[in-house]
Amino acid sequence: MAKKKKSSPKNPEGETEVTPEEENEENTESNAGDESAASSHEELTLMLEDARSKADEHWNQVLLSNAELENTRRRARQDVENAHKFALEKFALELLPVKDSLEMGLAVINADTSEGAQLKEGSELTLKMLTSAMEKFGIEAVGVIDEPFNPEIHQAMTMQESAEHAPNTVIAVMQKGYQLNDRLIRPAMVVVSKAAEVEEEK
Repeated sequence: MAKKKKSSPKNPEGETEVTPEEENEENTESNAGDESAASSHEELTLMLEDARSKADEHWNQVLLSNAELENTRRRARQDVENAHKFALEKFALELLPVKDSLEMGLAVINADTSEGAQLKEGSELTLKMLTSAMEKFGIEAVGVIDEPFNPEIHQAMTMQESAEHAPNTVIAVMQKGYQLNDRLIRPAMVVVSKAAEVEEEK
């Protein structure tokens, strides 16, 4: 309750006079109000900064979760694609010796006789059909003579000196290699050239 201010004899018209004690009390109350307002503003600022920090943290968590989910989906799609691509790998490996046998048989058939010519023609047709079917499902041969040696697709069985070829060149294919959808399933067994040794003059 506000205090009544006493009338001074010097103020006959009833004007009030503020004493020093009352003035100090009013100043104290004013300062307290200012400090309270400043404290309230500071608290609101801290609360706002805390809310922003938590919002940023939650947003980062959302982004991280979305990224992990997308990576999981991508890996799942890749696994499915690989399963479709390489499901025939075991079957392809079983077919390769059959193709090898046909090719070796063709190499030794004597086509000078009519029976030999017919056998060779039939074997060539069978081999052509088998090769076409394998290529249709992504099975392709690798390992060609005169190409540079590539350890990713070639398996060097031996090295031979050769003056006609650059070093590390495939000069013979002992067994073809094969890829299934660009993935190696059997390396090509090859003979690789090396530089010929120069005989020292006596």
